[in-house]
Amino acid sequence: MREIPVAPEAVIKAGAVVAAGPYAVGYSNGQVFTVSRLCRHLGADLAGGTIDSEGCLVCPWHHSAYDVATGRMVQGPQAAFARIPGLGTTLKALTRVIPLRRGRVTIRNAQVYVN
Repeated sequence: MREIPVAPEAVIKAGAVVAAGPYAVGYSNGQVFTVSRLCRHLGADLAGGTIDSEGCLVCPWHHSAYDVATGRMVQGPQAAFARIPGLGTTLKALTRVIPLRRGRVTIRNAQVYVN
């Protein structure tokens, strides 16, 4: 597998969620994580997301939240989409079957890499 350099570890630990090829990389609950970049809702780039108080990756478009350890959606789309009956439940069920892909993180010399 090809190793992709991401960013200095300090940048990731400071709260940035950054792009690394097909992955979004960030820091949650004391660990650097990497998951596939596309939100299961409408394909937003999760590398533009944030980490919430629960340690979940939150989509920048409609605020779906993902457990970065499993890749599963734990909160469906919010705002107007939260009022669509069954949408959040359906998307959460989808990610039980097809979670966000997770990569492997390596840290060497204070630099983060994924593969």
